[in-house]
Amino acid sequence: MDQAEQLRNIIKANSHTKRPLARVITVTSGKGGVGKSNTSINLALHFKKMGRRVIILDADFGLANIEIMFGTVPKHNLCDLIYQGKNITEVITWGPGDVGFISGGSGIAGLSNLSREYLTYIIQNLAQLDAIADVIIIDTGAGISEAVLEFLVASGEILLVTTPEPTSITDSYSLLKALNRHPRFSRDNSTIKVIANRVTTEEEGVSLFRKLNAVVSRYLGLPIEYLGSVPQDKMLAQAVMQQMPVSLAHPNARSAKAYEEITAKLMNNEITGKINKRGMAAFFSHIVANKKMQ
Repeated sequence: MDQAEQLRNIIKANSHTKRPLARVITVTSGKGGVGKSNTSINLALHFKKMGRRVIILDADFGLANIEIMFGTVPKHNLCDLIYQGKNITEVITWGPGDVGFISGGSGIAGLSNLSREYLTYIIQNLAQLDAIADVIIIDTGAGISEAVLEFLVASGEILLVTTPEPTSITDSYSLLKALNRHPRFSRDNSTIKVIANRVTTEEEGVSLFRKLNAVVSRYLGLPIEYLGSVPQDKMLAQAVMQQMPVSLAHPNARSAKAYEEITAKLMNNEITGKINKRGMAAFFSHIVANKKMQ
């Protein structure tokens, strides 16, 4: 039995006990500074307001964006779970609005060196997130690094944040091109939705998506969907300076209302049965299995 098969058996063993599976949403961008982490946090807060239990995994390894924006310093991170034997509840920090988050720490580069027994321990811990949260938002790093692509390939639901800047649109296309070329990416099992951030009007957001969709359709043949736009908003900038999410600091701000509308669309997709929930253990095991085979 090879290592990949062993990992699949771990997941099957964890599946014998009926448990709800969390919805895993991965938020990404082709370049930094386009509002990806702001998007993750504010969507999480609106999911919470709509009755969902939410946890954010800050997978932008080496950069503590989520904890800075929450104004909260975690005692432990994902590396403490992987390498120090902490359990999953010990590495969750509860931020404003009762949204939990897990700091990624320095990454998962050493996973291929772990024993099968320890991987079992890690996956069993991550499986507990399905009982703790209804929605898990993965906030990836920006760009086309191997770590980012690993998270995107493992995800069934990808939100791509971009802005009207030409470099942002170009970098978004480059990210989708790299993802489409990845040997383990399955377009049949993944949905990609685009959020246009920092637009002056809704029409600008639609125009941005049409430009991106035109080149993606022509050269990649990859289906992408338009999820909505978030306006340029000085209230959001003020909230960032206050280390508070705009949806809490200024709930009536235009950007906060836009995040609420986008979350409502995502909720509607779930209610209408368009979302296939995989759960966190299956998500993570997809990454681990690849590393064990390398």
